[in-house]
Amino acid sequence: MKKFPLVAMGSLFGIMLVACNNDSENEPEESNSKEETVAADQFADEFLAGNFDVIYHQTSESFQDMVTLDEFREIGSEFNSGVTNFELLSEMPIQHVTEYQWISDEGDKGIVSHFADDQTIEGIQLTPISSHPKNDEVYTENTYQMPMIGEWFTFWGGTNELVNYHYAVASQRYAYDLLIVEDGFTYNGDPTDNESYYAFGQDIVAPREGTVVSAENDIPDNTPTVDTNAEEPLGNHVILEHENNEYSYIAHFKQGSLEVDEGDQVNAGDLLGSVGNSGNSSEPHIHFHVADSDNLEEATSIRIKLENGEQPTRGDIVEGF
Repeated sequence: MKKFPLVAMGSLFGIMLVACNNDSENEPEESNSKEETVAADQFADEFLAGNFDVIYHQTSESFQDMVTLDEFREIGSEFNSGVTNFELLSEMPIQHVTEYQWISDEGDKGIVSHFADDQTIEGIQLTPISSHPKNDEVYTENTYQMPMIGEWFTFWGGTNELVNYHYAVASQRYAYDLLIVEDGFTYNGDPTDNESYYAFGQDIVAPREGTVVSAENDIPDNTPTVDTNAEEPLGNHVILEHENNEYSYIAHFKQGSLEVDEGDQVNAGDLLGSVGNSGNSSEPHIHFHVADSDNLEEATSIRIKLENGEQPTRGDIVEGF
């Protein structure tokens, strides 16, 4: 799962701009736009209208340290090429900021911006978007429930890379990352301590009856915000085989918490283990997707048909058992 460290997001955009024009030495110029502000929900309209000066003077100092005004104008103009309008896709509070996402009329470009309470723009991301409309219409033959108890928050989920960073990878395209949020935060206390996270140690249950075909229980949990384990992306996990050649993947369990072994038969709602932070994970959460194989490298993700008929996307509250 990817987090949104705001300075890093600004820096990422800045690096992209510098790479396009790394010999620019222009300093931000003074402008009457410094007195103006862009309302968060109007950001994309102002961006498309080319009001880059106004937007730029509303960005944080860390963003401006990485990106000059001339660079911002250049990459903004290039990004707007061919776009008629941007549609607001989602609005979601994340810790001290509110995230806004827009998608272009052709569905091939996306904008993400983070606004602080004082309307400072803390981060901007411009991204191309791929689409797989035929695959998006194919659902699992089986019906599933989310593999947890009670209400959780959908951090990643949906059918484009703005709302679901898994979407670019065929083996995990329709995955969900689920966590618990209270007052806009996923933790209370030390952010480097797994125990501070509301999701850590919560029960993970079987999304449907099936057979355990893969179970890993011995991978250490990561230190949140400090390290991840890309070498073992699923971390501690359970893969269940279901009828119709469908396999559910539930990943990032707490080390030593699994209650099942390979070969076990489980029913929907049976306890599998506890939420952890193992594998390619930056904080405690549940990763859940369904595919056509139990080999992650060869599998193709299938869009999940949920029991309640819903198709949650980033920012939605979902309910398990």
